[in-house]
Amino acid sequence: MTQSTENERQGAQQPAMHTPPVVSREAWEAAREQLLVKEKAQTRARDALAAERRRMPWMAVESAYAFEGPAGKVSLPELFDGRRQLIVYRAFFEPGVYGWPEHACRGCSMVADQVAHLAHLNARDTTLVFVSRAPQPDIARLKARMGWEMPWFTLTDRFDADFGVDEWHGTNVFYRDSNNGNRVFRTYFINNRGDEQMGGTWNYLDITPLGRQEVWEDSPEGYPQTPTYKWWNWHDNYGADDAAPDKKWVEVSDAGEAAFRDPAKGSGG
Repeated sequence: MTQSTENERQGAQQPAMHTPPVVSREAWEAAREQLLVKEKAQTRARDALAAERRRMPWMAVESAYAFEGPAGKVSLPELFDGRRQLIVYRAFFEPGVYGWPEHACRGCSMVADQVAHLAHLNARDTTLVFVSRAPQPDIARLKARMGWEMPWFTLTDRFDADFGVDEWHGTNVFYRDSNNGNRVFRTYFINNRGDEQMGGTWNYLDITPLGRQEVWEDSPEGYPQTPTYKWWNWHDNYGADDAAPDKKWVEVSDAGEAAFRDPAKGSGG
């Protein structure tokens, strides 16, 4: 049976779809503007929630944890790879998980498939890693098969149990204070459907204690912030020599934002 025939057979068993009305361009634009008001309210509410998240109390991590990586054992502070912020996703890839040893958990694999290029996170002083109980050779094989490039470490102790991810997937966020003996603090945790939002650079940054680090954000006093859009770069063009915003890109982004916010065009931020 061809795919189209199968679809037709299944369609015959489905009730008729009650689709929305077909309207004129003017009526469609009016409906879109009406919905946009609610979408903008949701954006503002999301921003306010992220601002509240940046003010959550921190929890000091008092225990030492060890992980196995491609180059051997590493500590929790070493997972930061020299950066201030660390996002740790607990993926289920180990004996007993459905799909082992060829695949990781299907849900965790979908999360891995969504992860954006890590250079953008790294540019905001943030490291993302995955952790599982699978040995490193199996993790390397899985990453090669699936085309994943995020750092992926092996759990060797109680890290998963201590941070709520021994029975279910979840995302923990940590901050490293290099001025205070490399002390590590847990700043945030999200799991269940909250993980569905993860993968994109901005959503990841929104759950970190420093946020996107842009001037429009409502962050505590003294937090690092730079002009909106100006830090963006091609993922292969970040580096020490590119820390300052590119002059041409600043001009382009300024002009684009001005046009977007032009009241005459009915736009808004």
